[in-house]
Amino acid sequence: MAERPILPFLAACLGIGCFSLMDALMKQLVLTIGVYDAMLWRSLAALAMLLPLYLILRRRQRPTRAAMRLHLRRSLVLLPMALSFFWALGRLPLAEAIALSFIAPVIALYLAALLLGETIGRSAIIASALGLLGVAVIVGGRLSGDYDADALLGAAAALFSACLFAYNLILARRQAQIAGPMEIAFVMGALIAGYYTLAAPWLASVPDAAAWPAILGAAALSSVSLLLLSWAYARAEAQVLIPVEYTAFLWASLFGWLFFAEKPGWPVLAGAVLIVTGSLIAARAKPKLVQTVEIDAV
Repeated sequence: MAERPILPFLAACLGIGCFSLMDALMKQLVLTIGVYDAMLWRSLAALAMLLPLYLILRRRQRPTRAAMRLHLRRSLVLLPMALSFFWALGRLPLAEAIALSFIAPVIALYLAALLLGETIGRSAIIASALGLLGVAVIVGGRLSGDYDADALLGAAAALFSACLFAYNLILARRQAQIAGPMEIAFVMGALIAGYYTLAAPWLASVPDAAAWPAILGAAALSSVSLLLLSWAYARAEAQVLIPVEYTAFLWASLFGWLFFAEKPGWPVLAGAVLIVTGSLIAARAKPKLVQTVEIDAV
């Protein structure tokens, strides 16, 4: 019996909401214990949560050499991508950081042309023009009046993360062809947690008891979101679910207002509309590049 399209759609909406709430918790952690400790302890907690699922659900064979090479390559992209994004969260409102990150699918169109030999069509040009205009509107809003230099650095970090995220989309497309979602989630999570642990003797500190609910909550939300989105994308076409990704801006606006009293101004709202429009055009042009936008255990 075929799955009802509404169920994967609702699962994807809930998954994006979980990811956005995780972003809010991570912003709180970045502000209280710093970006490195927030990423280290969240990664270790998420890995501990994923381990039983991986042992139960994995296939008997181990990851192939080709898959491990891609896991390693992609994990080295995800590491600075996640660090730069969560560092930006500590300096920008949630909704603004999320809006800037939406330009990744537009960048992915050009990376696909460069790395995969795909043709840059009219839709890619329109998408990139709208995306760049949206970024200019948001950054221009930051530059008007008495601007905060630290927030501008945060915007630069969010855009840098989006560039890495675009390359991550190319790798995710290749990775999904040779490995299952549970293998990808667990192995990537183990690699990234391992990278953070390497620096622990010099950078890590044990958080206070007050920080652990947010750490465990962020780890649980990332795992739940991963499972929801994996289930949804296995049962509905990417073209149906891609627009759901952009509800993250609405979730971020809500959680930013609830937890941090953040209210996005008109430059952020106008810029987000332009970027999302460009990203939707990009998604329609190359849906396979963006079908795993949120299916990452970073």
